[in-house]
Amino acid sequence: MKKIIIALSAIAVLMSSCSKDFINPRHNSSEPLDEYFTTPERLFQSLVAAYDPLEWYDYAFGQYDNLHLIFDVMGDDVYAGGSNDGDQPLIVKTHYYTATATDVCNQFWTVNYSGINRAATLIKYIDKAEGVDETTKKLYVAEAKVLMAYYYNMLWKLWGNIPYWEELPEAPYFVPQLSHDEVYAKFITLIEDAIALNVLPMKASGGSEGRVTKAMAYMLYAEAVMYQNDQSRYQTALNYMKEIITSKQYSLVADFAGIWEESGEWCPESIWEINYTSEGGVRDWGNSIATGGQVNSILTGIPAIKNVPDFHEGWGFGTIAKSAYDMYEDDDIRKDGGILNFAKYAESHPGAEYTPRWQDTGFWNLKYIAREGGNHGYIASDNLNYGNNERIYRYAETLLNAAELSVLLGQDGSAYLQEVRDRAHCHDTGTSREDIIQERHKEFVGEGKRYWDLVRSGLAATVLKAANHEYRQNDWTENKKYWPIPQGELDKDPALVQNNY
Repeated sequence: MKKIIIALSAIAVLMSSCSKDFINPRHNSSEPLDEYFTTPERLFQSLVAAYDPLEWYDYAFGQYDNLHLIFDVMGDDVYAGGSNDGDQPLIVKTHYYTATATDVCNQFWTVNYSGINRAATLIKYIDKAEGVDETTKKLYVAEAKVLMAYYYNMLWKLWGNIPYWEELPEAPYFVPQLSHDEVYAKFITLIEDAIALNVLPMKASGGSEGRVTKAMAYMLYAEAVMYQNDQSRYQTALNYMKEIITSKQYSLVADFAGIWEESGEWCPESIWEINYTSEGGVRDWGNSIATGGQVNSILTGIPAIKNVPDFHEGWGFGTIAKSAYDMYEDDDIRKDGGILNFAKYAESHPGAEYTPRWQDTGFWNLKYIAREGGNHGYIASDNLNYGNNERIYRYAETLLNAAELSVLLGQDGSAYLQEVRDRAHCHDTGTSREDIIQERHKEFVGEGKRYWDLVRSGLAATVLKAANHEYRQNDWTENKKYWPIPQGELDKDPALVQNNY
């Protein structure tokens, strides 16, 4: 495994939904790290640095690897799009299940291990700082452990069998490659350890939105347990969901479409988001990990639009399948609250049109589409500084997790399921696990959840057949569960064993 260099010139993602202030620590590279973390301010810099890679999922190191888009193109609701099959080939290969060791979204490997490295740095040097009380130290350690687990959760789901470490590696920087099950056992314990410290708040205080909370840790725990189908932890995961519910600190919002507006960021339904801001955004093509916004909105925006006052012209990636739009009843507010049917939009906007690109469907991801004015206040690139936060965990998922875990444990979770349906004006009545998976399908189109639900529930091999898809020629099979390990990593560490992809 490669050595990841510690970078302490970090951009804070610990920004409030109102002011979105930034912290820009600077590290004198000539100063030994052992002598650097000696003040509360510098320790906080290390915490900020551990959060920073979260923003890089959108675009970094030359790859457009927005986590929602990449996860969704592996499922059945979202197509690659763009100009042709040679436009952003990594997205296309991911979509077609034809990735190779030399053509894989290796940015995710780099970003996640960078985050792990930074979280481990904080934990290593936590006791170096003077004047920091023990409660604050515990809080920082809890945040770092959950962040480390979040990064490992990504690597685990994508690659399965990966190098794993929690303490900073020493020269020659090779660490053991663990199996999928071994990795899970390690990072699920990290979450449990963080929760056991009992310092995380259930909800972030005003101005701290984006920091790890107990609710976020609970959601990550449930996600991992359910993906692993770890029956021994189902009850604990369900208890965590119930604790979020009974806390009354989160709730569904009536206006589903409003969740995705700028005004909907950190609404009562939001448990955790990755923050982006357009105001003062200096992210640019020459510095993709600088502070600012994201590019996914433009990437998945409508191409060559005319007479479309509400949206900004985009590049046409991530088109939504017609089947996704058609699965809703007409009065389900998620149908037009999460998907833009352009033909329907044009009926009320005379002259509205666009130029279709490859894999065009006429349906767009309204949750993350480029909206007019969505990059207000940018300084550098207009395309790279859209301020739409990535919604990672919503309260609706808490309820659906509770419903599914209840069924898996032979308990009645129908009330949780019904709450989600009532908000959506959905008239479905089934309460089986398959019905809950379908409700998740309707709830989370374009949010990067569907593919993982299909894999963990055993439905992927049936649903993701080429015959069920407009464009694919390859079926999903079990050996497609894990991506090929990037060739560059294999070259660095001859002991790494490649996945059978």
